[in-house]
Amino acid sequence: MSAVLLSVRGLTKSYGVVRVLDRVDLDVYGGEVLGILGPNGAGKTTLFNVISGDIRPQAGTVEYSGAALGDEAPFQRARRGIGRTYQIPRPYAAMTTFENLLVAAMFSAGRRERDAYAHCAAILHDCGIAERANLQAGSLTLLDRKRLELARALAGEPKILLLDEIAGGLTDEESRTLVELVRRIRDKGITIVWIEHVLHAIMAVADRVIVLSFGQKIAEGSPSEVMADPEVRRVYMGIEV
Repeated sequence: MSAVLLSVRGLTKSYGVVRVLDRVDLDVYGGEVLGILGPNGAGKTTLFNVISGDIRPQAGTVEYSGAALGDEAPFQRARRGIGRTYQIPRPYAAMTTFENLLVAAMFSAGRRERDAYAHCAAILHDCGIAERANLQAGSLTLLDRKRLELARALAGEPKILLLDEIAGGLTDEESRTLVELVRRIRDKGITIVWIEHVLHAIMAVADRVIVLSFGQKIAEGSPSEVMADPEVRRVYMGIEV
């Protein structure tokens, strides 16, 4: 097994009396695809928000490549190599699709403008939105905004990529295409942590799976082991696996 790239210990976050994360521990190994499952309100996106620096926890630590991230801002973590997508896409609506990628390539990855052009063009092609390059991001359909969200994260050249429900709203055929794209991203050496409700997509590519419920980790293991767990089945009652 590869070395631990990201380590979370005792992560706790509350909003008032509601504890969204309750002493969560997890390790992410270099080169793997780690799936994170859980019902709505389980704390999955809050976990990503803490790792990316969007919010601060009440307790616990996040270490990346052996170094504690402390109070580092999101842009500092992005420059370290922590990229992410958001469940609700956040493009620069008045910019073109291509310009959205250029911002990430130049300010997160530190590429010079001319060098960034070829880099971004290749990513747009891989993500299936090259034909949308000159359209304003605010005019894109939901599907294309999701593709842009992924492409923009890749333009920042992350070493670890946090995917937050990137398959949501896609057809089965589009989900299969996305799974192949995630595999290609992994094969390039990028570590992936993927929150998803489209179970067949995440089960097809994840090496390990963690399940959260009410802010606590209730299961961890291979996809088959986790989905055979009685507690996981109880949490997912009524959802086809």
